[in-house]
Amino acid sequence: MLAVMDEDAFWQLIEDCRPRKPDPDAEILAATLTERLGQCPLAQVIGFAEQLSWALYRLDRKEHAHDLGGDAFLYTRAAIVAAGRTEFDSVLQDPSAFTPYAANLIWAEPLLYVPDLAYRRITGEDWDRDTRYSYESGSNIEGWAD
Repeated sequence: MLAVMDEDAFWQLIEDCRPRKPDPDAEILAATLTERLGQCPLAQVIGFAEQLSWALYRLDRKEHAHDLGGDAFLYTRAAIVAAGRTEFDSVLQDPSAFTPYAANLIWAEPLLYVPDLAYRRITGEDWDRDTRYSYESGSNIEGWAD
């Protein structure tokens, strides 16, 4: 694996770690990602955190919100990321592709904890981290502009 994680490497890692069997809450994906990243240089974990926050930030848009509350909206956006790059790009191109995730409350909360768990596995310490982009719901000001 590369020393720095770019967007292509991020999506390839998601794809490589996605289970072949149903994983409705992305628990298997998150565990596999944590295991894989926990064996990498710390730069990989940091790169993964940055790419994950960037992907979630890009999905943080008014047209995707569907009356979902803050955490529900965040967990649903994480499910889009967990579904892989093709699904992610589809939702960015066509916001209606987000609707089934919102309507069925498809969540992937465990994905959010992967960088922290991998960091702890490598360093033995908790990571009080900030990423360049906040993935908290409503943080993408452009995505919520009228």
